[in-house]
Amino acid sequence: MDSKANISYITLGGFVEVEKYKFLYFFIMLIVYIVIICSNVTIVCLIWIHQNLHEPMYIFIAALLCNSVLFSSVIYPKMLLDFLSEKQVITYSACLFQCFLYYGFSCSEFVLLAVMAYDRYVSICKPLQYPTIMKKTNIKRLLVFAWLFPAAQVSVPIAMNAETELCNLTLKGIYCNNLVNTLHCVMSRTVTIYGVIVLLNVTIFPVLFIVFTYTKIFVITFRNCKEVRKKAAETCLPHLLVLINFSCLITYEIVLVRIQFDLPNTVRLIVTLQLVICHPLFNPIIYGIKMKEISKHLKMLFGKYKHKILH
Repeated sequence: MDSKANISYITLGGFVEVEKYKFLYFFIMLIVYIVIICSNVTIVCLIWIHQNLHEPMYIFIAALLCNSVLFSSVIYPKMLLDFLSEKQVITYSACLFQCFLYYGFSCSEFVLLAVMAYDRYVSICKPLQYPTIMKKTNIKRLLVFAWLFPAAQVSVPIAMNAETELCNLTLKGIYCNNLVNTLHCVMSRTVTIYGVIVLLNVTIFPVLFIVFTYTKIFVITFRNCKEVRKKAAETCLPHLLVLINFSCLITYEIVLVRIQFDLPNTVRLIVTLQLVICHPLFNPIIYGIKMKEISKHLKMLFGKYKHKILH
């Protein structure tokens, strides 16, 4: 099949499994999207408003939650529109753009978590140097790096795929991800090799850095008093929980999809929905419950609303 990549329309075949209940799915996913935005934005606003939360650790948490909103906004608007459409199609160029944003923000999550691990390491292991190392200019540089570096890495294989000839116009999914490679007539070896390099640079290496950093933190705090160990656990545990959750979910996207396991469509849909629903909701829940200062401000906020409703 000869197809000009830039004008080809791709059919999103993953919606076949939900055809009978697509209106129900639409309302469920719309509610989920609203909850994702409200929960993440609420904590970001609390960090923005309250002066005692204007610390590097909370600034990085706010950046992570903003990233969750952006990640969700790459998927949900198009997906909700597709639930209401008779035909679920997308141009190949738009599909590649969605793929770029999807993996750009996914990889930014790992880099942001690595930055947060470094922040905790400096705070706990080098407290006297912390104000110098984590000054405002350095925080800005780290945030810019966390978003631009993954975007630059991901953009190369996406650009290389832009003019690739297509032999298949049906994507076995509800949004564009690594499965876009199954549309190509020939799998480019260069793109595959560069894809592995990107995987190492923006996922594997940040995870290894996080593991190394937290190992150092726990080794050092183990030698200190109980109070220091408790403080380290309180601030590090939420980051580790988020990392474990996201790593497990993204493994499906990066590994299983790439090596093409022959999974049933229903199983593929369930795992995909886990990624787009659970992860963006998991972050605000973990940080809202586990971070003492954020939890305190949330209780005060909801306490005020409860008082207004009752009176």
